[in-house]
Amino acid sequence: MEASDLTGRGYGAVLWEPDGKTIRNARIARFMTWLAGRGIVNAGGYEDLWRWSVADPAAFWSAIWDYFDVLGDRGDGPVLAGQVMPDVRWFPGATLNYARNALRTAWTDPDRTAIIFDSERGRAGSLSYGQLAQQVARVARGLRGLGVGRGDRVAALLPNVPEAVVGLLATASLGAIWSSCSPDFGARSVIDRFAQIEPKVLIACDGYAYNGKEYSRAAMTGEVTAALPGLSAVVQVNLISDSPPPTGAMAWDALGAEGKHHEHEPEFEEVPFAHPLWVVYSSGTTGLPKPIMHGHGGIVLEHLKALSFHQDLRPGDVFTWYTTTGWMMWNYLVGGLLAGTTIVLYDGSAGYPETGRLWRLAAEHGVTYLGVGAPYLVACMKAGLRPGEDVGLPALRAIGSTGSPLPPEAFGWVYQAVKPDLLLGSYSGGTDLCTGFVGPCPLLPVRAGVISGRCLGAAVEAYDEDGKPVTGQVGELVITQPMPSMPVGFWNDPDGIRYRESYFDMYPGIWRHGDWIEILPDGGCIIYGRSDATLNRGGVRMGTSEFYRAVEAFSEVADSLVVDTGQLGAEGRLILYVVLAAGAELDEDLTNRLRAVLRAQLSPRHVPDEIHQVPGIPKTLSGKKLEVPVRKILHGTDPDRAADPNALADPDVLRYFARFQGESPAG
Repeated sequence: MEASDLTGRGYGAVLWEPDGKTIRNARIARFMTWLAGRGIVNAGGYEDLWRWSVADPAAFWSAIWDYFDVLGDRGDGPVLAGQVMPDVRWFPGATLNYARNALRTAWTDPDRTAIIFDSERGRAGSLSYGQLAQQVARVARGLRGLGVGRGDRVAALLPNVPEAVVGLLATASLGAIWSSCSPDFGARSVIDRFAQIEPKVLIACDGYAYNGKEYSRAAMTGEVTAALPGLSAVVQVNLISDSPPPTGAMAWDALGAEGKHHEHEPEFEEVPFAHPLWVVYSSGTTGLPKPIMHGHGGIVLEHLKALSFHQDLRPGDVFTWYTTTGWMMWNYLVGGLLAGTTIVLYDGSAGYPETGRLWRLAAEHGVTYLGVGAPYLVACMKAGLRPGEDVGLPALRAIGSTGSPLPPEAFGWVYQAVKPDLLLGSYSGGTDLCTGFVGPCPLLPVRAGVISGRCLGAAVEAYDEDGKPVTGQVGELVITQPMPSMPVGFWNDPDGIRYRESYFDMYPGIWRHGDWIEILPDGGCIIYGRSDATLNRGGVRMGTSEFYRAVEAFSEVADSLVVDTGQLGAEGRLILYVVLAAGAELDEDLTNRLRAVLRAQLSPRHVPDEIHQVPGIPKTLSGKKLEVPVRKILHGTDPDRAADPNALADPDVLRYFARFQGESPAG
């Protein structure tokens, strides 16, 4: 791809620059002073610091451990063993526990607020760090009583509520492995995820509220439970009723409430650095969702670094990110406890009862850092909101944006309509590493449409078609040096074959992420969306294979293709193309049934914006569907340049899609 012309497209205007006081008070500046004082490195600025962090990753991540005084035993082993990804090991002699580090404030400042929770239904309140630790101790005791121990899995079907945070920390404290899905996922999507990991305990809600309506999950929980034969217990969290749990299940409040031992502090199983902490899911274009395991140590170090240095969060900050438990941003939000912040959990729609709900949430609870998906900021801009005037946000000093690229006009809207003196941080990263690897920094200016730079410890490059790093032109986003929060593996992938195929097949020893990126000469970054066919809707990635299983179960559908047209500056349209069986008709009834099934089995985010009938689905000679070439065609590429005609089963089928060019591919 050609180099971008920022000025010609409205990009690059400087909207905010740090002043001397901001720079002096930034936690990353204090870290630089600490490094220099110990003779580790004397960085002249952020670019110097970044280059050192990726040139000597062992020294950098060792400094992170020491600077934050991570609770655990470093051991006598090296920081980094092995030379070529993915065959590397971090801190092979170390032991620690994520939950112990997340709850450390409970012993130094137990009265500090750990969690503020709020919801559409009015369920609201708070927990201090001391109270949170007591609840974690109770639930951990209850899970132990159900037979949960080191390496066992606890699955949760919960919205963004305190019980989910308590469940995660209790599970981690035992050395067991956590995994969660949002209750708005369909049963098939949940089963496709949880059945892979065979949980011992399922924690599920009776229902949830969203956009002014209540949704019972009783039937779905029953369906999920029936598909998990290894369960020893089901625990119900009541969110919409006072009904007792179904036969065979137990109430959340009863979990660990009885017994001879009533310790008020949790006990922590110290585990190796790479011991699995949780399983999250990031779908590819084939097969079941990838069950990605992250380790205790990698997440502790990465989240401390990202939250403290890139977001400049510090103990006492009030931090929130609008998310569900099915998105890695929920795991990241819980990481705010590692930094001693107060995290705010909101259960409900961002747009109910009105578009400005999250701004009111921020005002009501004194939020200092508000994180949202980029589409929310765009929606507020289009609605003509002026939150700075409408609700007043005196405490707010930073906004985070992720999930899709934030267009330059939305950058400008934030500084005009929200606040002129805050740090707007556009992030890009992924479930695969459970973090952002390009994002903000309080030492760098904010420019419209541009991500400030590459994050510390993230050796991000743009590779051209020959696998060479390029500057000022679009290329494949790769990571050339290991990071501790890279997966410790996939569940049930003992030889690591699926893990290698997912990230290291194209460039051996180099992580290929599946995004297009441009790295500007001054270090700024622009993300251009997926370079593969994975569907990214509101930050939640769903594999096309999951889509096809749902659509092609219809007798009327002979074949199908789904394309997400998202690109720079817009989330895009989700378009479904179907080949109908003989005698079938794409009428209103079939269209509505397709949308209803996709809503129920996948999620509301994955209902197509458009459904079109086509005479055939373009495929390679080996039968692989060609989603990426179709997306290129929708954005104007000539069909014969979108894919090699000689590699196609029927080139004319691909050429047919040229008739859809210009039909609102970007929404």
